[in-house]
Amino acid sequence: MDIGFIGAGKVGTSLGRYLKQHRQHITGYYSRNPLSAKEAAEFTGSKYFSTLNEAVGESEVLFLTVPDGQIGSVWTQIQDLPVAGKIICHCSGLLSSAVFSEISQKGAFGYSIHPLLAVSQKFQSDQSLSQAVFTVEGAQEKRAQILRLLKVCGNPVVLLDAGAKEKYHAAAVMASNLVLALNYGAQKLLTECGFAPELAAKSLTPLFLGNAQTAADKGLAAALTGPVERLDLMTVSHHLSALEGADREIYRLLSLYAVELARQKHPQRNYEELKGRLEQ
Repeated sequence: MDIGFIGAGKVGTSLGRYLKQHRQHITGYYSRNPLSAKEAAEFTGSKYFSTLNEAVGESEVLFLTVPDGQIGSVWTQIQDLPVAGKIICHCSGLLSSAVFSEISQKGAFGYSIHPLLAVSQKFQSDQSLSQAVFTVEGAQEKRAQILRLLKVCGNPVVLLDAGAKEKYHAAAVMASNLVLALNYGAQKLLTECGFAPELAAKSLTPLFLGNAQTAADKGLAAALTGPVERLDLMTVSHHLSALEGADREIYRLLSLYAVELARQKHPQRNYEELKGRLEQ
């Protein structure tokens, strides 16, 4: 398939390079910023498109790798070009293919294709895409071609219904962005104990990285340690007494999730009393 990109940021550039590495034909890039499109084209060994017409005309598959808020407007710009028979994709974790309004009337086929990965680098993140699970949502007609495209690359693929996209994206945010927010909250608590901010961040890094690596290697339940896992009701009670407001509520709610993990790790233990204390 001939694959083109409208939008030459981190996701579009990384995905284009990744697909090219797996012998897919990348036609080129169009962007409102010509320099970005030229850089992406050079990085992927493809063409720079100076107009949307060129990008549409030379591509069987078009990825609209622009910010979520711009996907609908870019589709509006290209829907009256010769898009019949073409596959139109975006890479939003949140939005479904419904953002391509009236696409069936145009004879085209819409999909949301999302790598479950934080793409943070424009010219390096392609190296991490091999580790990503991809989710696919969209029209039935060309879905087999999309699945074939991703499976050639060796990535696991999960099909989603349009109605699941919001919950799916919330899960990704919880596992990524909100983990950072939780670590920030822990740093704030340490500064309240007298740590300098820089030392607070440095002090938590071994805990943060070590636990994440163990979870990746052995699974969440196996990596779980601490007072909830060892049924230490006294320690948990002291923590709840010491914390206030949002900090206490975050600790309490996440500890209830920890109880679920602890039960997986130790099915023979009775966590009911601890769970009751956390639910108060």
